[in-house]
Amino acid sequence: MRGKWAAGIAPRNFCWIIKDQLAISERPGGYARNHRPVRRQEEIIWLREQHFSRVISLLSSPHNLHAYDEFSVQWAHFPFGTHDDPRKVLPDLYTHLRDWLAAGERLLMHQEELGDRLMGVIGGYLLWTGLLTEGPQAITIVEQIVHRQMGPSGRQLIAITPEL
Repeated sequence: MRGKWAAGIAPRNFCWIIKDQLAISERPGGYARNHRPVRRQEEIIWLREQHFSRVISLLSSPHNLHAYDEFSVQWAHFPFGTHDDPRKVLPDLYTHLRDWLAAGERLLMHQEELGDRLMGVIGGYLLWTGLLTEGPQAITIVEQIVHRQMGPSGRQLIAITPEL
């Protein structure tokens, strides 16, 4: 591969949550009917070239995990579907995130799209680690970073974080 495409392209809605350490985006290649394998390939190449050490998928199914293997990008899968209990998924996810970041890894987390649930998960993580101290603060900061308002499902995830 040559030229400007050799470095790939950034995933859509890519945002740094913790600069140069933890980022979020929509699923590489797009979501649902918009998913394109060629775009997925270009985005995974970009992640590899940007030295991301691990991609964390929150998709409820194992879709596309094989694609990371094809490009020698490590991945982790924490299925977190719409009806899954966050109390069963988030403590394990947050513990792994903390450990990977402490080890110096550079992480990208995604769900199908960058929406309320992913925003709530990441806001909850910031609260869980103590980087932020209050739920409203987590909501405001995540909204500012991703440039969109968080809806009820995301806010609910942040609200339950103290229970975790």
